[in-house]
Amino acid sequence: MALEHAILVSLLEQPGSGYELARRFDRSIGQFWTATHQQIYRVLKRMERDGWIDVRDVPQEGRPDKKVYSVAAPGRDALSAWLREPVEPESVRHDLAVKIRGSAFDDPTGLIAEVKRHRAAHADRLAGYLAGERRDFPDPGALEVGQELQHVVLRGGIAYERMTLAWLDDVLATLRRLADPH
Repeated sequence: MALEHAILVSLLEQPGSGYELARRFDRSIGQFWTATHQQIYRVLKRMERDGWIDVRDVPQEGRPDKKVYSVAAPGRDALSAWLREPVEPESVRHDLAVKIRGSAFDDPTGLIAEVKRHRAAHADRLAGYLAGERRDFPDPGALEVGQELQHVVLRGGIAYERMTLAWLDDVLATLRRLADPH
C-alpha cells in the first residue's frame, strides 16, 4: 500500500487539513500504517498536483488560512482501482526475534531487559487501543458500515497486541528458565 491510499481513505472518512490528517495518523490510522508529518505533507502536495485531491482555503482568525483537503474524482478512481488489486500477504521482519535467536551465541539472559521494554511498549499500545475502542465504539451493535470497518481494523490491532504480549511472556519465561536451570 502506498501512503497515498491511506490518505485517500482518511480524507474520504473526513476531509481535513494536513495537521488534522497527521493527527489522525498518530491516533488511529497509525494502528496499521505509519507516516511522519513531513511524509504526509509531501504526499499531499503530490496528490494535489496529480488532481487526486481538492484543496480549499479556510480563513482563520489571527492565524494563516487553513488548507482543507478532500478527495477529487481522480483520487476516488485511483483508490477504487487499488482496492480491486490483489495484495500479497505481508512478511514479518522482527529484529527482536533475530536477537533472541542470536542470543544462543551470547548470554540469552542479557535480553531480559530488552524483552521487558518491548512488552511494556506493546502493553501501552494495547491499552491505547482498548481506550480508543471504548471511546469510539461504545455501542458496537449500532455502527454504520464505515464505523464497522474501522472497528474491525481496530479489533485486529487489539488481537495482534494481545498475541504479541503472550509471545513476549513466553520469551521472558524461557529466558528466565535459561538463567536458572535448576
